[in-house]
Amino acid sequence: MKLKIFHIIFCFLPAGALHAQTANKNVEIKHTDSSKIVVGKASFYSKSLDGTKTATGSTFSNKKFTAASNFFKLGTWVRVTRMATGESILVYINDRMHPSMAKRGRVIDLSHAAAEKLKFLVSGITKVMVESVEK
Repeated sequence: MKLKIFHIIFCFLPAGALHAQTANKNVEIKHTDSSKIVVGKASFYSKSLDGTKTATGSTFSNKKFTAASNFFKLGTWVRVTRMATGESILVYINDRMHPSMAKRGRVIDLSHAAAEKLKFLVSGITKVMVESVEK
C-alpha cells in the first residue's frame, strides 16, 4: 500500500502569521497565534449515512451541526463561512473525511442541516473558509 505525503511549504506573512500551502493548490492553510484557517471546498454527507458511527464513536445525525474534516482535530468547534455569501455557522468536528476528498480540494464534509443553513444543497459543493474557534 502506497502512502502519499503532502509537502508543506512554510513562509512568514506580515503581522507574524504563519502560512502553509499544501501540495494541493485548491486548499490553503493559515495558522495564526489563536486559530487555524483552512480555505477550500465543502460538501455534505449523504442522507444514507444517518445512524452510522463517527470517528469519535458518536452516532451521526444529518440533523445536527457536525462535520468531518482531516484538517482539524476531532472535538474542535469551527466556524464555516460560505465565501459566495459571507454566511457562517458553527459546527463540531466529530468525524474524518475519506482521504480521497482532500485530493479533490475538499476541506470539510458537513451534515445536511449545516449545508442547508449555508444554502448549497442544490450545488452540492461550495467554497468555504473554515476557522477553529474556542467555545
